[in-house]
Amino acid sequence: MGLLLLVVRLALRDLRRRRTEAALLLIAILAATTTLTLGLVLRDAAGDPYRSTRAATKGPDVVASAGLAGLTALGKLATASGVTEHSGPYPVIAGSLEASGRTSDVQAVGRDATVTAVDQPEVTRGKWVSDGGVVLQAAFADSLDVGVGDSVALGGRSFEVVGVAVTAAMPPYPGATCVVSAGCINGAVPDDRDLPAGLLHNPGLVWLTRADVRSLASDRSPLSYVMNLKLADPDQAQALVDRTGGDHGGAMPMQTWQSILADATDLAKDSQTLLLIGAWLLGLLAVASLSVLVGGRMADQHRRVGLLKAVGGTPGLVAAVLLAEYLLVAAVAAAAGLALGALTAPLLTGSSAGLVGSAGTAPLTWPTIGLVTAVALGVAVVATAVPAVRGARTSTVSALADAARPPRRTGWLITVSARLPVPLLLALRVAARRPRRVALGAVSIAVTVSGIHVLLVLDTFLSGQPGTGAYTEAQVAVLRHVLLVWTVVLLTLAAVNAVVITWATVLDNRHASALARALGATPREVTVALAAAQVLPALLGAVMGVFPGGFLLFAAINTIAGGDSDKATLPAPWQLIALVPATVLVVAALTSVPAHLRSRSPPFPLALVAAVL
Repeated sequence: MGLLLLVVRLALRDLRRRRTEAALLLIAILAATTTLTLGLVLRDAAGDPYRSTRAATKGPDVVASAGLAGLTALGKLATASGVTEHSGPYPVIAGSLEASGRTSDVQAVGRDATVTAVDQPEVTRGKWVSDGGVVLQAAFADSLDVGVGDSVALGGRSFEVVGVAVTAAMPPYPGATCVVSAGCINGAVPDDRDLPAGLLHNPGLVWLTRADVRSLASDRSPLSYVMNLKLADPDQAQALVDRTGGDHGGAMPMQTWQSILADATDLAKDSQTLLLIGAWLLGLLAVASLSVLVGGRMADQHRRVGLLKAVGGTPGLVAAVLLAEYLLVAAVAAAAGLALGALTAPLLTGSSAGLVGSAGTAPLTWPTIGLVTAVALGVAVVATAVPAVRGARTSTVSALADAARPPRRTGWLITVSARLPVPLLLALRVAARRPRRVALGAVSIAVTVSGIHVLLVLDTFLSGQPGTGAYTEAQVAVLRHVLLVWTVVLLTLAAVNAVVITWATVLDNRHASALARALGATPREVTVALAAAQVLPALLGAVMGVFPGGFLLFAAINTIAGGDSDKATLPAPWQLIALVPATVLVVAALTSVPAHLRSRSPPFPLALVAAVL
């Protein structure tokens, strides 16, 4: 216990002495943990409200649809093995509804005024159906901006909106596609130009009395029927569908409550996919940032390592002290990321008007807390374990001496750089001193540009969605918020990473820079050299990020989401081409500040230069 307390006290003291670096560490890990928390919380963002809706509305386990010819088959289904209760068959027509100057496809279901044992929609405003009155599904009513007391036109007739309700028998608007002759099919909606005859695009759901529905039927809008089933074991819903041949597109289409749940949470799943991919990208950037910070700090802690060993510290104790400060920062970042993710999740979910409860109220679970904490600690361990062990194995004498490490001398590099202008000469030699740092810088820029490439693809895709694709304007707005979060966090961490790498390079080359100043290099040339040492790998990383990095990342996201990459709209070529020089310019601007601050330090005296030479 005393040894643990000693390690913690030493780690806290070192963090207090280097607060700026500790803050950078915190930001790097916090970005990844917050995004990961958002993705995990959104996994069940709409699941719990749907289950609440099922309980409040006596939700069905299976919904079966059929045309007039299949009415007898529906009756037989009510007595099938495993079915305990049912409601219906109810008459259904597919048509169009006019309200607030807009026309929308709609499925109108004829219901009784009495309460049913299965699928009794929960009225949230107004009252239940009556002659001459219509009840709208809540999400559909909100999209039309229609409320109780307003008038709507359906089939050439005017109806008064007498109520607004929610149901678990169909996903909230706009989550279903309806076939005129066979009821409603839940699932993905194809593009308008691919719609076959009789298929409605993003239909809303309304309820009328049975008599009103029958009066609206015509040759163009024939009657079909829908029946709701309750099973003794709800988990056997798919088995009943398989046993009765009720797959989508059959003579009697059937949907299980699990498939309706999947459609109701479709938007949350899309948001989750984007955020989880972003979390792993940010995790890679965090590892790169921590590796550079750790390497720089280990080089600056040689004397401290020697002092710890001189007073009796074992290599294990030294490694534990060096590792503990990063684990403490990771633990704080995990706690803060969990809190920020839980608080931000409700802002990134769709409207929950079609469900009972609020989408985005999914609480933090212990598995989520454990996974986020494990990722934060894992990032810290991966980035710091090897440098900590290497530092602990340093001999006491060499650590106390804290002598500058002599640079590697490469013949071809000296030959090539000797003919270059002074800033480029110094830049190449600075980069050659730390090849692994250069590789980390190039990889971090490649990851960032790959993420921006995918963001451009998704933004182009979403721009063509409202009114023509699978998402409504409200859903597109939600997904744009997700992309905005991803963009801001990704760019912020990338900027922090560029500054961290430059600052570590500046500190690592402080003696060499002062020596160059003493030999005649101007502060501006030293500044340009230190910045150029980061711009060169940034150029390579930007090119790799556009191709093949961006294409590979988009293919991975598309595979996970189960989409069709062949239908993706790629950004304009000029956008991808402009991304490379824009990245280089931003990196140059970010790295010039720390390089300029350090280059203003006074050079070595000539006597000391002579001694060094």
